[in-house]
Amino acid sequence: MIAMQYSFTLPADYDMAIIDRRIRDKGPLLDGFPHLRFKAYLAARKHDDGLRSAENLYAPFYLWDAPEGLNNFLTGPGFATVSRDFGWPSVRTWMVWHAELAPSIGSARFASRTVETIAPYSDLGQYRSDAIADAQAAARDGALASVTAFNPTDWTLVHFGLWDRVPEVRREQTQLYAVGHVSLP
Repeated sequence: MIAMQYSFTLPADYDMAIIDRRIRDKGPLLDGFPHLRFKAYLAARKHDDGLRSAENLYAPFYLWDAPEGLNNFLTGPGFATVSRDFGWPSVRTWMVWHAELAPSIGSARFASRTVETIAPYSDLGQYRSDAIADAQAAARDGALASVTAFNPTDWTLVHFGLWDRVPEVRREQTQLYAVGHVSLP
């Protein structure tokens, strides 16, 4: 599996209702997309005290079963449209170490994402074991999806969760989002 995310930082005075409408109108278009485990349509508002975001963001997060799904999406009309409308984003990818998905994943209303740097010469086996344990703990704590994955190009680890409530933030670098739609197979 492959985790993927791109993010658009929007101006502080941007009308985020435009993003809400885009998610409502376009979100269902990816339902049933081949090789997609889920796509979470995520947004964060700078002035939303509950999610404590420093910026206005539109930042979809994907979990793919196989590279063919990712490739077909990035070379298809959906990505061409979002790039035309918001600019050419950097697309981050991570190889999945562990993913737990609850049957009720479609009811997620909030998401958390933490990206951390893996220090040089770390014990990657231990890092992986700890990350998997963290993902399992998040699932026990009520996460509807809990994904942990790493990228050996820039040595980062991502912890991603989907929730039906605002999750407890345990790391300073955690970004919280509102979920507008979850596309499923």
